[in-house]
Amino acid sequence: MLSFDHLRNDEPAYQPGQRLGSCRTHDGKTVDSTGAFLHGELERIDQTLNMPLVDITWMRDMDLREDITIADEFSSFTNSTVASQGGLGTGNAVGTGKAWMGKDSTQIAGVGLDIKKTPNPLNVWGMEVKYDILELASAAKLGRPIDASKVDGMELKRQMDIDEQVYIGDITLNIGGLYNSSAVTNVTNLPIGAQGYSQWLYKTPDEILADFNLALTSVWSASGWAVKPNRILLPPTQFGFISTAKVATQAGLVSIKTYIEQNNLLTANGGGKLTIEACKWGFGTGAGGTIGVQGTVDRMVVYTKEYKFVRFPLTLQNRTPIQYDGLWHKTYYYHRMGGVEFPYGNTVGYFDGL
Repeated sequence: MLSFDHLRNDEPAYQPGQRLGSCRTHDGKTVDSTGAFLHGELERIDQTLNMPLVDITWMRDMDLREDITIADEFSSFTNSTVASQGGLGTGNAVGTGKAWMGKDSTQIAGVGLDIKKTPNPLNVWGMEVKYDILELASAAKLGRPIDASKVDGMELKRQMDIDEQVYIGDITLNIGGLYNSSAVTNVTNLPIGAQGYSQWLYKTPDEILADFNLALTSVWSASGWAVKPNRILLPPTQFGFISTAKVATQAGLVSIKTYIEQNNLLTANGGGKLTIEACKWGFGTGAGGTIGVQGTVDRMVVYTKEYKFVRFPLTLQNRTPIQYDGLWHKTYYYHRMGGVEFPYGNTVGYFDGL
């Protein structure tokens, strides 16, 4: 077993003048922090820096709130409630309650207004990037810039953190995201199909089409029939299934995805194109599921991608000047980000068990 200094537990401690053994990777390659490998004279190494494979989609699915600054500690928005009684004692039932007045009216109906503010904390994200002059010298000789490589690693980490914050928020800070916000109250389990399951794998194309219609109509209804949803996010497995499963039409067989995109309440009412996308955060995000675990309780999100209805507060990234501390060069990258804001939570719907 290797210790932190790459010595075996049964090896003697380092003595002055003693040459330490080289550090090796899991596959036996000799390497140091600058990425210097010992290789043969006839070996050609690819200089491309192959970073870990990740899927980051938050920029596709979320509009940014960019009016906040690094000096702000909270982002907030307001919701207004308007109330008014009918004129001439007509009441407030459907078909009545209009603000009529007569020639001899002595009391005129007025408007009551209640404004509620919803604040959200803006938390500071920060990361240090540092390297010493020995690393810089080695990297310069190799033609592999250690400073740029570490910045690339920092940026990858930042994008992954933003992606997670946008979709599922942060458990420690008790902040929800696009998939699990407490501001969304339209949470529905999809109906059981003829085979006794709600999962699409066990449903017919007609049953899946009915589920889509249920989801779209439910969100439209929750908004008071004011806003028709224009985007659906599906877990990758279900996205792949509807992209290949066929439904019969007068023009022949087409995929369920194509049929839904061409025949839905948004498109039929001239509201534009319905967008259906795959998102990995749908795995296990449903009620009773385990986030990230496929098939526990997967979730579909139906919403309207517009700044007015849902957005994410994020400031531009800043960095400090490079600081020199002995052999080290240090700089710090930082910015603020909050939680996803839902000024109109009733324009979003969650549908579980697909």
